Amino acid sequence: MERVVQFTGPRQVEVAEHVRAELPPGHLRVRTRYSGISAGTELTAYRGTNPYLTRTWDPEARLFREGAPGIEYPVAGWGYSEVGEVVEVSPELSGTPDLPAVGDLVWGIWGHRSEGVVPAERMIGHTLPTGLEPLAGAFARVGAIAYNAVLAGDIHLGEDVAVFGQGVIGLLTTRLAQLSGARVTAVDALDGRLETAKRYGAQHTLNARTDAVAERIREATAGLGADLAIEISGAYPALHEALRSVAAGGRVVASGFYQGDGIGLRLGDEFHHNRVQLICSQIGGVPPQLSNRWSVERLQQTFLRLVAEGQVDVASLVSHVIPAADAADAYVLLDERPAEALQVVLEF
Repeated sequence: MERVVQFTGPRQVEVAEHVRAELPPGHLRVRTRYSGISAGTELTAYRGTNPYLTRTWDPEARLFREGAPGIEYPVAGWGYSEVGEVVEVSPELSGTPDLPAVGDLVWGIWGHRSEGVVPAERMIGHTLPTGLEPLAGAFARVGAIAYNAVLAGDIHLGEDVAVFGQGVIGLLTTRLAQLSGARVTAVDALDGRLETAKRYGAQHTLNARTDAVAERIREATAGLGADLAIEISGAYPALHEALRSVAAGGRVVASGFYQGDGIGLRLGDEFHHNRVQLICSQIGGVPPQLSNRWSVERLQQTFLRLVAEGQVDVASLVSHVIPAADAADAYVLLDERPAEALQVVLEF
């Protein structure tokens, strides 16, 4: 039997057992070791706020359509940060270049389930780098999201960059921005995360609840404002403050998954008067100007290489490793007590 974590309704989690599927041609079977929980995307389904629960995405028109929901409860097997061991390869795939073999440790996306049946083309080149701890592979996707936001920001050496949100992806963004040559100001509402941000390369930290963030950033930049702000928390007030914090003609990368109406976001204010560039970063693709050289696959592989080389630390971001059988407790923790957690990982 296969175990699958699923949401049966808002804030309702169960671990269901499904009959183990036969391996179809062109696929690999991977036994999961670890599966990282995304505290942003996954909580939208857990809380019932995800737009797919009320509308349908039309991939040809690239519009959401009102009417029938695109997904319905139970929502099974969410998760996009898995690590496991290949236990079966479809026989006709023998000799495929760069395809993991039985016994190899691999990273990829197959959801919170004890086994993944994954198309071969999605696993080519996905063997964990030599010397990398298996748990680190659970950061390939979240690291790529941070990397994508940094590339979208087009950072230049010596620029002032403010990163709004210092959860796991925000901390990785802070580190990657620093590696790109930026002087980083980290912004969050939790002091503990701001302390971690200092270890990840932030030169300055600001508490969104107690500091006048935009004013402080302008003071620190001789009145100019930040060259770039990256908003990665998914909170509309944070996006508004990011728009307030950049220089005239500055750039703001919106990389959070924003839910519902934009309460707290006033586009007639600084955004309009300072002619701010607002750029969306979403992991479905890379910045258009880089698409001839970069891909989502390259983002993930390069991020893992940086981890393997010791340039980015992910191990210290893991705050909890929780048995998959107790998945409901993991979501309650992230939903109700976010100050106590960073990266929560399910262990199968």
